[in-house]
Amino acid sequence: MAAKARKAVLETGDWLTASQFARMAGFNDARSHTNKWRKDGQIFTIRYRGVDYFPRYALDPSISDQPAKGLASVLSVFHGRKDDWGTAYWFASINSFLGGKRPQDLLIDQPDRVVAAAEDEVAGVVHG
Repeated sequence: MAAKARKAVLETGDWLTASQFARMAGFNDARSHTNKWRKDGQIFTIRYRGVDYFPRYALDPSISDQPAKGLASVLSVFHGRKDDWGTAYWFASINSFLGGKRPQDLLIDQPDRVVAAAEDEVAGVVHG
């Protein structure tokens, strides 16, 4: 079941190899920039069949295809709570906190809402 879910996430077309990702961001040296972004918590990757894939939806065209500003905040919220695949599933899933939209579709234009949805996700159900 997990293998099917992973394949379905990758088949959405929302993922790029490191070289494709760096090319979109305008870098010749893909490894140094993408490794720095990952180390600094600005981006995440999913690994499938020995290849790292980067989320296309995380590149913000308004800032020269650099990682979206809200992504680092979301990754910080999920740190230690979701692995990279869990994060990928979350971004690709319909989210009731976001009015039935997927977080990946709002990340660029409404990052504060996406961060709030991530915070809601980790808070879980609160009973009064």
